[in-house]
Amino acid sequence: MLVVVTIIGLFVALVGPALFRKADAARVTAARTQIDNFMTALGSYKLDTGMFPTTEQGLKALREKPADVNQWAGPYMPKDIPKDPWEHDYVYKYPGEHGDEPDIVSMGRDGQPGGEGVDADIVSWKNK
Repeated sequence: MLVVVTIIGLFVALVGPALFRKADAARVTAARTQIDNFMTALGSYKLDTGMFPTTEQGLKALREKPADVNQWAGPYMPKDIPKDPWEHDYVYKYPGEHGDEPDIVSMGRDGQPGGEGVDADIVSWKNK
């Protein structure tokens, strides 16, 4: 019995970290995909309204018509605006600092700017 418990313990110790890395990689991929979905919806929003939502209007403008926007034909997202895979809000900024499109950022696992690995920011301007 002790041998079986030892073998199971070794298996968990060896395989566990690999499973966590795969889960983290899947979350990064999910955040990139969601940012791509936001950018597609924002493109449709701009086609209809002639502009992107302001920073103040944010991604919420993809689901709810802002009071001062004409030609809104949304909703542009099928569901409420999700949080990132780590349950943090996405950061939206327009005008952005990285081109003519809005900046959208997931702050990664730690929810803080910058970081490395899974804690690194996932950004719209590098998603292309």
